[in-house]
Amino acid sequence: MRNARHTRAHHHASAMRRDIASLAARLMAEDGIDNFGLAKRKAARQLGAPDSEALPTNQEVEDALRAYQALYQEDELRERLSVLRHEALQLMRELSHFNPYLTGPVLTGSAGRYAAAEIDLFADSAKDVEIFLLDRGIDFEHADLVRNGPDAPETRLRVDSDEASFVLSVYPHIMERARRRNPHTGQVGQRAGIEALAAMLTPSAPAAPAHKPAE
Repeated sequence: MRNARHTRAHHHASAMRRDIASLAARLMAEDGIDNFGLAKRKAARQLGAPDSEALPTNQEVEDALRAYQALYQEDELRERLSVLRHEALQLMRELSHFNPYLTGPVLTGSAGRYAAAEIDLFADSAKDVEIFLLDRGIDFEHADLVRNGPDAPETRLRVDSDEASFVLSVYPHIMERARRRNPHTGQVGQRAGIEALAAMLTPSAPAAPAHKPAE
């Protein structure tokens, strides 16, 4: 009897875990939520399980997000990614002095409807980037730091254009060779420099990089 109850509880937890992952993915795809933790907590509340211990991992939510987008947003996603990547390439060329790399969902192909393109920059000081932007008349505002620790950026700057939004994370030069992990999934993050992104946008290039990060 005890084993039967345990089995039923396990099946219920597994089903709830899948339901939370699916709803969190839809919230990220449709509502523009870009924080995995927030999406999971909101999904759990909506499903009546705010204190659930069966929360899915970020990777499970990302997998569900990709499945949702492939089913419901394929054409929209393809067009949005093309615009965001082309706009990112243009900005990266302007910021070439700071060795820019495109990272995050716009690169990997899972960007939500209102996602910003994430670009890593490397400079002696974040002030150098801010002065550079000001000198070129590029408006920006400071964005919240999403994590602390030795691999956190010195600052994050948000830049908006007519077609896209960008989040610029500024790191010291020494961090350029470091292989940082994605703060959401824990996996080694993918990134693409100017040449890699330009190659990706050629007609014969794949829509997104393979598992190995592009340099």
